Order: sequence, then C-alpha cells, then structure tokens
Amino acid sequence: MEVNKTEEVRDRAVLVGLNCPKLSRRDNADEETMEELSALVETAGGAAVGVVLQNLAAPNPRTLIGEGKVREIKELVKNEEATMVIFDNDLSPSQMRTLTEELGVQVLDRSGLILDIFAQRAKTKEGRLQVELAQYQYLLPRLVGMWTHLERQAGTSGKGPIGSKGPGETQLETDRRHIHRKIDKLKEELEEVRRVRGTQRQRRMKNEIPVVAIVGYTNAGKSTLLNALTDAGIPANNRLFDTLDTTSRLLRVSDTMEVVISDTVGFIRKLPHQLIDAFKATLEELEYADLLLHVIDISSPDWQEQAEIVEDLIHELGAEKTPCLRLYNKSDLFQGDIMPYGERCISISAKTGKGLDELLRAIDKTLDKGTRSYTLHIPYDKGNLLDRLYQEAKVTQVEYAETIDVTALCDRRTAGQLKFYIEGWVEDREDWET
Repeated sequence: MEVNKTEEVRDRAVLVGLNCPKLSRRDNADEETMEELSALVETAGGAAVGVVLQNLAAPNPRTLIGEGKVREIKELVKNEEATMVIFDNDLSPSQMRTLTEELGVQVLDRSGLILDIFAQRAKTKEGRLQVELAQYQYLLPRLVGMWTHLERQAGTSGKGPIGSKGPGETQLETDRRHIHRKIDKLKEELEEVRRVRGTQRQRRMKNEIPVVAIVGYTNAGKSTLLNALTDAGIPANNRLFDTLDTTSRLLRVSDTMEVVISDTVGFIRKLPHQLIDAFKATLEELEYADLLLHVIDISSPDWQEQAEIVEDLIHELGAEKTPCLRLYNKSDLFQGDIMPYGERCISISAKTGKGLDELLRAIDKTLDKGTRSYTLHIPYDKGNLLDRLYQEAKVTQVEYAETIDVTALCDRRTAGQLKFYIEGWVEDREDWET
C-alpha cells in the first residue's frame, strides 16, 4: 500500500484483523470491515501502510492472532516504518499489553481509534463531556500494566526507594480512584445536560411542535440532507463521523405544520458501548422523536448491512416503536437494477434535491393530526375561549370587531369542540357517506 511520505500524517499504521468461526459476526473482521478501518485511520489523520487479515480456527487468548503472525507483523512494522498497529477486533487489556511489548509500537483496537476520532471532532461542551466520559470508561479496565510504575507498591515492603514508604496503596489503585471520581463528575454534568434537554423537550411538547430526528450510518448524507431542507450551513464533508454535535433547526413542512428537525451522530459497525452510553444524552432525542428519518447510502455496496446496524442501534436505544421513513440517499449514484420501494421508502438525493418535495409530503402525512387553519368568531362574553386557543392551538391572528375574530391552527379535536364559532365548519363524513 503506497503512502506519500511527504504528506504529514499523525501515524503510520499497520492494520490487523482476525476472522474466526468462534467469534460473533459483530466481532469478526473481513475485507469490508478492514476497508472501513482504513477509512477510520485516515479520518483520524493517519495512514494505513499495511493490512493483515488472518483466518484462524480459534482466537489466541494471549495475542488474539497466531504467534507466527505476530512475528510477521513485527517485520512489517519495521519495513514500513510504522508507528502503531491497529486491530479491527476488540482487544482485552492483557492482549493489548502483550502485543505492545512484542511489536515494540503502540497497539490500539477499533474502539480506541473511534474514541480518538470522537475526541478530535467534538466541538461543543456537551460533545466533549460525552467523549471524555467514554474515554475514561474505556481506559479504566486497561490501566493494569499500561505503565509498569503503576504496579509498584508505595512502600509496605521496605524494599522501595527512599521516600516511597506510604500507606500501602499502589499507584494503580490511586489512579483508579481518580478515574472513578472523574467518571462520577462527568456523569453528573451530563445528567444536567439531560435535565436541560428534558425541559426544552417539555416546552416543545407544550407548543405541540413535532420532533423529527435524522439517523443513519456515518457518511450516509445526514448533514447534507439537513442543509438541503433548512439551509443549516453544516460542513458536509465526505468523511466518517464528520458530525458529532447535534444540530436542530425549525423546518416548515407545509402551510399547517412546522417541525424541529435534528441531525444526530452517525452509527457504525462495532460502535464502542462506552460511546453509546456516553452519547445517550444526545441519542435519547431518538426515543422522544415523533418521527425518524433513516438515511441510507444506496450507492454503497454494503447499504443493507449498514441499514441493519442502524436499526439494531435504534432498537437498543428504545426507539423501535417510533414511526420511521427510510430515505435511500445518493440515488443519483445507484448502480443496482431495482431501487428499493415501499410505503415508507423514498428515493432522494440530498445533493441534487431529488425527492425532497416527496419527503416533505411524507413527513406532513405521517405527523398530520388533522391540524388545519380555522377562522373563529368568538362573542366577547366567551372571551375565555381565546385563552383556551392560546393553550391548545397556535393563534396566528386576532382582530377585535363585532366579535373576536381569530385565525388559529387547531387539531380536529379542538376544532370540533369550538365548531359553533368556526367560519364555514363542515362535519366529518364517513367514507360511505361521500
């Protein structure tokens, strides 16, 4: 694999993956996941200088891969002047320690790499809090043996250096307590973020503004879609995890409906559980959303698997009962024979604008609760009905003439209860009556 040596990169990495029948589908590595790992390295500012994919009957408990493969990778690291080795599979703390010692360079797994990318990308205070929490949760079980000084007892044996006689606590235990304290503090701060979000959510619900959340695999085109619908001005680059911090905008769907539409962090294979937990303050928006827009990159050969990964995560986050529209994005680049279709499926191109009008109609139809604009003529002695309209509807105009003339957006239930004051009221009819 050729790399331009004049181009400045953070690290030169050899990528390693294990394919093994004893590992679950999620934990296995294959050519597709290795390609994605290479893209992740590039996103992190590094360069892949070699790829090793091993097939093995069972994982080696000490090094995950075979001992012979470890020697082969060490030679590759030397020849390619690599500065680190990154595994597509998750490594246990002891495997990471052993491999680091044997290979002579830093060893990282996919989860650690994704955490590094998130740390680079997070811009808002909330995003940084979430990433920091995930990093500490990832680090905690990996403390043992990461630095040899951590295992040195602080002085009960009498054999340590002068001045090291202490309460008998290892540096490791001190660090553990420090990290536990840090994790507790971050959780408290994120709980405050959730509380503020909950207050904002209640305000939206009171105002009856529906919430639409855009979800999808990383790089599926979510930010491009939000920009196309709302002129949000989010940088939409062709790279993984370009959006971490949630962006929300008001979108007028039709004459009678406005929604709050939110972009969310992209999902990916083998997304570290620490990140899912840490980002729940952001991702819980999915659970409370009135509608999900699942953006699928239909130009990707792996689009079906990517869509399945997103749906699994939606289920894991407790949002599987929320109505969902599947948006087949980049349809202008589709290479297949038959585009997927169905009642809740729409082919779009966020870049060219194709299908966006159909999408707005579908959002309106899915969220429509019979809200319409009505003109009401309220007698002055029934002025309390105006207060009710302010509470239950969206009042757009009030004029005081012979009566209080009000224009308001009402759902069918509220309108039915005030029908005697509505101009041109028509009773609903059953289908057989029309």
